Amino acid sequence: MLHLVFQSPIETAILERSDSGDVIVFLENSVLRILQKGALSDSLSRQLTTNRLCVLSDDISVRGIMAEELVKGIEVIDYAELVDLTIKNTVIQSWC
Repeated sequence: MLHLVFQSPIETAILERSDSGDVIVFLENSVLRILQKGALSDSLSRQLTTNRLCVLSDDISVRGIMAEELVKGIEVIDYAELVDLTIKNTVIQSWC
């Protein structure tokens, strides 16, 4: 399953609803909550052991966030990779 997270602040319940192997993509203002020094950094690090976590490159760029500031292991993807994820995952859950 593909989870598209737009919500900010990100509720930990969203992360808890993902199954092992799910892909979670952070978009829009949710990218502000996935920084290394953020309150969710420990939860996100644990999540990386069972899930693929991604962020859209344009969303961090427009907010002045560098990839090095993100929780280690979160992948920075572009629009083409996002489209590819939507094609590969038949079930998509949006969290707005």
